[in-house]
Amino acid sequence: MEILTPKATRRSTRLRVEIPVSVTSLDRMHPFAEKCVAIVVSCQGCGIRSSSALSTGTPILLSDLPAGGSVTARVASCLPLGKDSSHFLIGAALYTHGNVWGIDNPPDDWNVTPQPAADSVPASHAPASHKPSSRQAWPYNLFSAGTEAPLSKK
Repeated sequence: MEILTPKATRRSTRLRVEIPVSVTSLDRMHPFAEKCVAIVVSCQGCGIRSSSALSTGTPILLSDLPAGGSVTARVASCLPLGKDSSHFLIGAALYTHGNVWGIDNPPDDWNVTPQPAADSVPASHAPASHKPSSRQAWPYNLFSAGTEAPLSKK
């Protein structure tokens, strides 16, 4: 019998990036709209740096994606960055899995065709497909494993 731990269930490679995105809460009881930065992405979700916290489980819309589309997600976690809590790392789980980030030559374990998540509700905001012509054409910072810098504390 196979036992699946959280580490064993990770299904795709995470990439360190800096992608500006707009985040909007889809929960009318908890309004939120902010320009944020995705600092870690995978084909199942992302880590977003925000100046405000969001409650776990909140449905959100990520828009202004590199391909010009948008995608729905839910807040999976929200952690303060640093001791002053002026910024938060919001973990978002995409309802539609895939390369919504427009990354050219994504890791082999990414499913580049958007697929609905097994535990998701149908998402009406499927991202537009976009294929940059070369890695230099992708306009956002992609950090390689050897050149990463730790997050600074303010």
